[in-house]
This record gives sequence, C-alpha cells and structure tokens, in this order.
Amino acid sequence: MGANNPIPPQNQTATFPCQGCGGQMQFDTVSQTLKCRYCGSEKPIGDGTEEEKPEEHELDFADEDDSSLKDWGTEQQMIKCGNCGGEMLLPASQTAVVCGFCGSPKVMPQGNPGSIRPESVIPFHISRDQATQAFNAWRKERWFIPNEFKKRSVNSNLNGIYVPFWTFDTDTDSSYKAEVGVHHYRQETRTRVVDGRTETYTETVQYTVWHWTKGTYGQFYDDMLIPASGQYDSELLHKLNDFKLDQLVSYKPEYLSGFIAERYTVSLQEGWNQAKSHVDVQLESEIRRKIGGDEIRNLDIRTRYFDRTYKHILLPVWNATYMYKNKTYRYMVNGETGSVTGGVPLSP
Repeated sequence: MGANNPIPPQNQTATFPCQGCGGQMQFDTVSQTLKCRYCGSEKPIGDGTEEEKPEEHELDFADEDDSSLKDWGTEQQMIKCGNCGGEMLLPASQTAVVCGFCGSPKVMPQGNPGSIRPESVIPFHISRDQATQAFNAWRKERWFIPNEFKKRSVNSNLNGIYVPFWTFDTDTDSSYKAEVGVHHYRQETRTRVVDGRTETYTETVQYTVWHWTKGTYGQFYDDMLIPASGQYDSELLHKLNDFKLDQLVSYKPEYLSGFIAERYTVSLQEGWNQAKSHVDVQLESEIRRKIGGDEIRNLDIRTRYFDRTYKHILLPVWNATYMYKNKTYRYMVNGETGSVTGGVPLSP
C-alpha cells in the first residue's frame, strides 16, 4: 500500500501496533517497511540481519497434514464468499465486510484454514494509485473498445491480494526408444497422356527409411510455477507471468499487513501433477530434438523423477472488478512489476 493510500481497516490481515502512538502499522510499498497509518513512523521488517534465502522443501504430500507447517505467524481464519467461492485468510479477530475478489458482501467465517504456511513471498512494490494508473494506460491501448469507455473514468474496487503458487524442482532421468525416419529421394520415370499422346517424364520421389534408436536423457527443472488459486483460471494468471522469482524473500506476517492473502485450493498433490505434466511435455520436445531425423514414430519415454522439492509462495496482485453497461469485467495488475491483464468491453 502506498503511503498516501492505506487500505480500509476491514481489509487488514494482521495487527502490528505502532510503538509511538499505538496506531495500526501496515506494509508500505514505497519504503518496504511497516508504516503507521496515523503518525507515519516506520519499522523495518526483520531483525536487520541478512535476509535468508527461501528454502526448498522435500516433496512430501503428507506435509499438508503436518500441523508444524501451518503456523502463519498470526492466528488465521478462512473467510469464504458465498457468491464467487473465493477463500481469503484473515486474522481470527477480523471480519470481512466484502469479498476481495468479486466485491460481494456474502462472506462467511469458515474457522481455521489448516493450510501450509508460505515459504516465501514477493512483497507489493506497486501502490493502489500506481495500479490504477497502469490499468488506465493499458485499457486506452486496447483495440476495438468503445470510444465512450476509452474516455470515461472507471470505478473499480482495487484489492491487494497475495495469490498462492507452488514452485517445484525436480531432477529427471529418462530412457527412450523410437523409430526414426530419414527422408531419401530418387528419380523415377513415369508416363502421362498429353493431348492424346503418351509421353515419359522423370519425377523426384521421396521415400523414408526407418530404423530403431534408443538412449537416455537427463535434465533438471527449476522453479516450475503452478498457480494454486481457485479464483483465477490458469490462462489469466499465466498472462501475469513476469514475476521475478529471484526477488523472493522469506515469508513474514508483516508483509501481509494491509493486504489479503488467498488460501490455496490446489493441493500439493494436484500442483505436482500439473508440474509433472509440464515436465513430460518439455521432455518429449527435448528428446525429439535429440533424436533428430525427419520423422519419429512409436516414441516411448520412461522417466524417473528424483530430488523433488517444492515451495508454497505468495505473489502480489491488485485485483479489481468493474461494471460497464450492466456487465462485469475483471482485471489484475502485477503488484511487483505493474503489468496488466484482464477484460475490456468490445465495440460492436
């Protein structure tokens, strides 16, 4: 949150009292510190020592049942929207007034969230005002939008939300076999009838020589990013894919102060299955390039996955919905880089 734009108290996700005046401190995108909403005093996040690098955890699906991995640093409760189904994490003492995803007031406490705490986070660097400016610049560059929409101001309720993701690392060891086809060419003599007369001609004909090949292939895949959100389709989130994962810092609850954290709804097992599917597609493409030839058939790949690790991370997104001629549209702004994706009305 920018220094001049504190989020309303109902959206707070942690309580950090100011030592100076006792007011509520929230994370500030400009100073990257906790900042008091009342007296403006600032407090660094952490103890001043060198920031620890995020830790990779050995992939164990039983981790989701390990209570020692569920301490978020503040007591959390899950709030579920009865309109869109969005699941938000708020302090146990807080009550959500409206849903941070769709703006609906139909929010219901669900008790303890029971979620693996984040390992790391990219803090917000873009303020609400900057996100609004980025959206306005983006929408005016869209093609085929009504002139009225391009000129008018858009009233949208921007909410800063930390969206959950999984990242996975894995080593792979693959064995493969396949038939490889190599194209050859030869000249063949043929006949044809032209104007009632038979004539001969030569034609270049392609034929394929097939042979079997086999081999092994090893590759390491690092930080495969899998959305764990239940509120956005994967395509929309993948368009917002310019996060700089080398800027991840160790999770601290102070980063969530003034923002909403979305609870992951894609399980660790489901996340790994998606990551494995991505790896399988990449492996096939890379092995096909290694095999070469002009054609490949009956390709069989057997892969062993080992040294698998994961992280649960939170990435910053400004989420908003707005109305235009009785139709709802959604857009998102990357809270780190300011890039925009979403929907706009189209001109007939």
